[in-house]
Amino acid sequence: MQLLLQILLNGVLQGGLYALMALGLSLVWGVLNIVNLAHGALIMLGGYVVWMMFMRFGVDPFLALPVAAVALFVLGYAIQRGILNLVIRGPMFNTLLITFGLEVVLTYLAQLMFSADFRTINPSYAGRNVSIGQITIPLLNLATFALALALTFGMWAFLLKTRSGRRIRATAQNLVAARLYGVEPRHLYALTFAIGAALAGVAGGLYGMVSQLNPYIGATLTAKCFAIAIIGGLDSPLGVIVGGIVLGVFEAFAALWLGPTFVDVVSFGILVLVLIVRPSGLLGRTA
Repeated sequence: MQLLLQILLNGVLQGGLYALMALGLSLVWGVLNIVNLAHGALIMLGGYVVWMMFMRFGVDPFLALPVAAVALFVLGYAIQRGILNLVIRGPMFNTLLITFGLEVVLTYLAQLMFSADFRTINPSYAGRNVSIGQITIPLLNLATFALALALTFGMWAFLLKTRSGRRIRATAQNLVAARLYGVEPRHLYALTFAIGAALAGVAGGLYGMVSQLNPYIGATLTAKCFAIAIIGGLDSPLGVIVGGIVLGVFEAFAALWLGPTFVDVVSFGILVLVLIVRPSGLLGRTA
């Protein structure tokens, strides 16, 4: 029982980070109807920004997260306004090709700058734990989980309560009506993509604290974020949290019972099952 509770806790903590990783992809997909294949590369770049701030300048990783968010926000805005906006009204296949090309370019630029070696972000408190009974909670994982949930709920509140958030939701629901109310879609689309990139940057920094960074992790992270967004439901930020935690828990038990080799098999097996049983996602609205 103790082992099962420990594995469950580890899965939940990992799932919170998964939710934050997928939130930016879900936002961009839901508003812009763009499946951003470069999302994992943006997460990877955010991780390297935090790693560089920590290793080169001695900045605490959590204090470096805003730097990663701003850097990726600027990059995301430039990518959408300068590249993706040119084909935003074209077939989805065009945006898939462009974002795939961006993923390749960003991957090789990261390799050129940081080499292909694995990097880790290890602050002095990385190995500290707190025990509740016989259950051990890694403090770094707990802090990562708490921050991921805070940002996810903050994003949800932003979409519901702020003027910009309401404009984003209105544009996603009905572009013509939004334009009649004075919404500028080009700026709003770029803002949405930039917010998604900023969330990816923060997620990358947190990911680098609990895992390893490498220029080639982007494609794997994109696939995982895609699965989480589908499992939770694209039209629900809270669904992304549920999807991330569900995936994290199942992966933790799969690693225990089946071995690490089968973790991705279980993840995408859950995706297929959800698509069959509930295509709109666990918390998505049905037609």
